[in-house]
Amino acid sequence: MKLATLKGAGRDGQLVVVSRDLSKAVAVPQVAATLQAALDDWSRIAPKLAEVAAALEQGSAKDAFAFDPVQAMAPLPRAYHWVDGSAYVNHVELVRKARGAQMPESFWTDPLVYQGGSDDFLGARQDVPLPSEEHGIDLEGEVAIITDDVPMGTTRAAALGHIKLIMLVNDWSLRNLIPGELAKGFGFYQSKPATAFSPVAVTPDELGAAWSEGKVHLPLVVHINGQPFGKPNAGVDMTFDFARLVEHITLTRNARAGTVLGSGTISNYDRSLGSACIAERRTLEQIEQGKPVTPFLKFGDSVRIEMFDDAGRSIFGAIDQKVVRA
Repeated sequence: MKLATLKGAGRDGQLVVVSRDLSKAVAVPQVAATLQAALDDWSRIAPKLAEVAAALEQGSAKDAFAFDPVQAMAPLPRAYHWVDGSAYVNHVELVRKARGAQMPESFWTDPLVYQGGSDDFLGARQDVPLPSEEHGIDLEGEVAIITDDVPMGTTRAAALGHIKLIMLVNDWSLRNLIPGELAKGFGFYQSKPATAFSPVAVTPDELGAAWSEGKVHLPLVVHINGQPFGKPNAGVDMTFDFARLVEHITLTRNARAGTVLGSGTISNYDRSLGSACIAERRTLEQIEQGKPVTPFLKFGDSVRIEMFDDAGRSIFGAIDQKVVRA
């Protein structure tokens, strides 16, 4: 089942069911007005949404219309809880090296997460307004999950059952603001502007065998200004799977329905697969060439992030955005 949120029905948009090929959609106000409303009562609502999805695939759904990703907001335009992890510790190690910071050994055994702003998510085709190129504008290609209600103390074994939807992320970062913020010892804020998500969120079963052991075993394809930048595999070199991340964030608190949990930037040890952020490439250039070469993004630059199944079909639709002056 694939779900999206369209503009035009208040801040939280209108929930629609989308066909597997992303060509058609059906509004479902009689089932749930918004995705958050569906997640709040997922066990009862999900089967009804699945019935609509089945009818859509069979061509019998009433009032189906063409799905336009330009009209899509983030699947959850705002969320009660957005937490981003750093599940690809190889990436953390590289980026910290770039700013001269040592990485504690505990990072390999204990997940690193931060709680980010969730009141203003970006849709997949929205421009990204930022105040200055001097801040070091960077993309971060990730996978994210959405949960139902997850009680405090949930174990990794139980966590998989709470993962209801999966989507793609561009967790925009302002690299030149990060060192100063982290030096204060209180974490990210100004360096993390609004996060963007894929047009569509999908249930894990839509991924078939690619969803295994709490990981998405497919490449994330990244283009900058139409040129290939990277295609790291999200299921490779993921130190902490999503079930482990859910276990981690619920050690001391509940995670309520609609919690969005990101993987952190996807990164592989196989450098021939490229990168999902500029900072990683610049770090590798520093190591190999003695200085970074690839510039951070400028106003007018575009970023496209997408994931395809084995038949070459887009699963989530593309995050395709342009950086603009705020």
